[in-house]
Amino acid sequence: MFEGAAISSEQGAKLDYAALVVDLNTLLRLKTTVIGMKMFASVAEMEAVPKIRRPNAVHTADQIVSMASRLGWTVGITAADLVGEQCRAVIGLAPQDEQWLAGRSYVGVWHATPEDAHARQCALDVVPFGQYQAMAVSPLASGRLDPDICLVYATPGQMIILINGLQYAGYKKFEWSVVGETACADSWGRALKTGEPSLSLPCFAERRYGGVPDEEMLMALKPAHLAKAIDGMKQLAKNGLRYPIAPYGIQADVRAGMGVSYGEK
Repeated sequence: MFEGAAISSEQGAKLDYAALVVDLNTLLRLKTTVIGMKMFASVAEMEAVPKIRRPNAVHTADQIVSMASRLGWTVGITAADLVGEQCRAVIGLAPQDEQWLAGRSYVGVWHATPEDAHARQCALDVVPFGQYQAMAVSPLASGRLDPDICLVYATPGQMIILINGLQYAGYKKFEWSVVGETACADSWGRALKTGEPSLSLPCFAERRYGGVPDEEMLMALKPAHLAKAIDGMKQLAKNGLRYPIAPYGIQADVRAGMGVSYGEK
């Protein structure tokens, strides 16, 4: 478990999500809306979310997420709203059975052999099947959800400052995976499954269908972890370690610059 973070649902419910987003945007100057994602044990619970929209077409999970992060919508879905078993299985809305694990539809497309496709399917972090019937996403600042996880899209420069904020107190070395296609398993799949901050390189499908731009990475993390990162980034900013990171000059004498950060306090 990530040290130094209060991550119970009771504590998470006390967070001021709108204030978190203001702080995060001030610190990182994000261009994409920070959103929350929540799983629901019943469809009725999902449909009770204020101003919830329901799809009238079949989509990928990437599209649903981007309706919140790119359009600012609050959207709820069930398994029937998603295009196939892959999207459903990552968030626990379809079984991860032997047929799914075989990954036969990916042979000759994403992988050379059935063994490769099977290995990729087995590598995915997914929410166990049977706990949930629905999922919703919404801009975090709206307060319409008390989310299980938050999704932050950011450039590499912004993302490393966010990570530095997470590591400021209660340091932990992060080790993240890259499964390739179905990279949502590296972000929201892993974060929902483990409760740990989870970074991903959005995959082809996320960029083609979800509209994620070339320069963005994705961090999925619990609300209390996001609050912890913000606290850490505020402390880093006081030390002059903030975004945007001003280039010092590749031929300049580095001692003056280093002295500001590491000189005697």
